Amino acid sequence: MQTMTKYEIKDISLAQQGKKNIEWAQKDMPVLNSIMERFKKEQPFKGLRLSASVHVTKETAALCIALKAGGADTVLAASNPLSTQDDVAAALVKYYDIPVYAIAGEDSQTYKKHIEMALEHRPNLVIDDGCDLVATIHSKKRDLIPDIIGSCEETTTGIIRLKAMEAEGKLEFPALGVNNSLTKHLFDNRYGTGQSALDGIIRATNILLAGKTFVVCGYGWCSRGAAAKARGMGANVIVTEVDPLKALEAVMDGFRVMPIAKASLIGDIFLSITGDINVISAQNMMSMKSGAFVANAGHFDVEADVNGLREHVREYKNIRPNLDEWVLDNGKSIYILAQGRLVNLVCAEGHPASVMDMSFANQALGMEFIVKNKGKLENKMYTLPISVDNEIARLKLESMGVEIDTLTPQQEKYLNSWLEGTK
Repeated sequence: MQTMTKYEIKDISLAQQGKKNIEWAQKDMPVLNSIMERFKKEQPFKGLRLSASVHVTKETAALCIALKAGGADTVLAASNPLSTQDDVAAALVKYYDIPVYAIAGEDSQTYKKHIEMALEHRPNLVIDDGCDLVATIHSKKRDLIPDIIGSCEETTTGIIRLKAMEAEGKLEFPALGVNNSLTKHLFDNRYGTGQSALDGIIRATNILLAGKTFVVCGYGWCSRGAAAKARGMGANVIVTEVDPLKALEAVMDGFRVMPIAKASLIGDIFLSITGDINVISAQNMMSMKSGAFVANAGHFDVEADVNGLREHVREYKNIRPNLDEWVLDNGKSIYILAQGRLVNLVCAEGHPASVMDMSFANQALGMEFIVKNKGKLENKMYTLPISVDNEIARLKLESMGVEIDTLTPQQEKYLNSWLEGTK
């Protein structure tokens, strides 16, 4: 029988169902599983303490189990107050001997306390999803810095924060931006967020998307995915952007592009995925049609200014789980999903395991890269070598039963010679 560890979760009796869910996810994560088998033999993290702040889901559980298998003394805290799957948290504690500090629906004070509890582990390695662990270390727990080899960051939002720290000379250990890897943002962001964001909206509302005017704020990889999926379900999609190149790409992809002030007058459903603050302002929401839906799939609950809108609310009505009607002082009603937090994780289950397989393969190999290069890396942002991306893609294709061509010697010579050309 395993020794129980310190933890703070909702209910340990949920563990059996959580274990079933973790095992279900692992069945669809062949790349991470193959890495875990190698880790078991090589023990790359033996003797090292690891603190992770990620969404506590069955897929992230698979990542933590793989890292522990590689020798890491691992603890886990939530990276969002509402995204925790309580049964998974219980299973990690009971069956995998991984301390977890996360309760679905915890308030902001408890969330911050859990971040600090994860840091009481005095980590050598950090895995972040939004940069809250790294930011807390640099602002409040600076005594931990000398023992930290490096960190990995999963999200666009977290990378924005890390880049700001690096630019200001405030980053005091190496950080790996996993989101910059091709096998992360080209697949997780586009197909994972694209599907899971719409899944969350549909689960929370049960509305038909076909025929609706669907406004997507931003046209990065996550937003591209959401726009494509919404169009595929019959919605009339509008994109709002501040970047002229991305806006032009959206136009060329066949979407209407306009400022949010104009889109707010005609949209039925609004989804913001940018990594920035107040993308949908309180004034934008005041000008929306009565009955409009507002959702966010950016990491933090700041993309839609729901706090600013509170000044204009006459009445709050909870319609169903994670769907609230806000009756405004102008007589309109706006429906807010997931309190403005991550709609795909609060209202649904996040990304499918199949796409997270590649993302968490990047995380696992990223941790290994940091350990192997201990003392050789500067205090700045890094991206995994393209060879790692190619290997992850190769393993994924192999697991899917997909074969591809290889270059012939003649073709390789042609591609590597400046003398070849018109005959």
